[in-house]
Amino acid sequence: MSDHIYVTQSSMPPYEEYIEAIRPLWETHRLTNMGDYHGQLEQQLADYLDVPEISLTVNGHLALELAIQAFGFPPGSEVITTPFTFISTTHAIVRNHLHPVFCDVRNDDGTIDVTKIEQLITPKTVAILPVHVYGNACQTEEIEKLAYAYGLRVIYDAAHAFGIRYKGKGIGNYGDASIFSFHATKVFNSVEGGGVVCKNHDLYEKLYNLKNFGIRGEETVVSVGANAKMNELCAIMGLCNLRHVNEAMESRRKVRMRYQEVLTDIPGIRCLIETSPAEGNGAYYPVAVEESYAIDRDKLYVRFAEKGIHVRKYFYPLTSDEACFRNEYRSADLPIARRLSKQVLTLPVYEGMTEEEIDRVTEVLRENR
Repeated sequence: MSDHIYVTQSSMPPYEEYIEAIRPLWETHRLTNMGDYHGQLEQQLADYLDVPEISLTVNGHLALELAIQAFGFPPGSEVITTPFTFISTTHAIVRNHLHPVFCDVRNDDGTIDVTKIEQLITPKTVAILPVHVYGNACQTEEIEKLAYAYGLRVIYDAAHAFGIRYKGKGIGNYGDASIFSFHATKVFNSVEGGGVVCKNHDLYEKLYNLKNFGIRGEETVVSVGANAKMNELCAIMGLCNLRHVNEAMESRRKVRMRYQEVLTDIPGIRCLIETSPAEGNGAYYPVAVEESYAIDRDKLYVRFAEKGIHVRKYFYPLTSDEACFRNEYRSADLPIARRLSKQVLTLPVYEGMTEEEIDRVTEVLRENR
């Protein structure tokens, strides 16, 4: 058994449960093409997330790429978004032949700063694409009020926000669409997978065509599409994990609560989770290593690595500063986003993490006070 501590571990159902669940596939030989388990997972996820409909995809990135494509924005149009996110968010915009316009973020929680959005709107702007960073909900009412005043669409990247409720509703109910990721590293996973929350059935139908070559019958192809379907093995993993997701999130919340108890008295270490540690989905525990701490973030990262603890600079660098995008797309000044990108580490959080493992992590932070 390795004594390394990794930033996360995949939640998995009991081995026997999954093996028994996939057994019928050896009788039907139906492994893909929107089979029975795909349909069951769509329905159960819509119920769990408290949303009208969800269209499953092979991964969260293609969920976002197809969601953007479904709105039919003219090539060259602009989408206002955040640079403080995983590269997938920006790639999905660019791969749709649109131009990302980068907006600064809030220091408290890393979400897009709604007060900086309006100055970035031009006649070419068609949408705002905010990210619920680390499960922190964006300022949805303000974003949507501004967007709809200018006739813009709002598409949320909710890859970090599975199971989050905001003001009494599932987080996927906000905006024109929201996407989720069910990657193996997420609090709920189907090994690989994703989904687009659909606010109306027309969007669901468009996504069906986009993810299945536009095929609507043996001899009928109604539109140009790709292949982004979730297969039955992944759907079954999702169904199994969904039975246990509340327990998985509760286990992760306990890890966050333990961190909170131990780290509150360390000057210069600030948690970016807005909600109480006992709330949210427990997916991440991001801390900002501020100037008052004894050493900077990068030196602390190295000290963790030397002790076999794998934390993550999440997100560094900003997507706007990556080699493939640098100086190519418009942005406002990004002082907060750049500062956070140089300060934040996400600490290990996973289901079943022990107090001894948590203490190993916190000891590294304490010894540098």
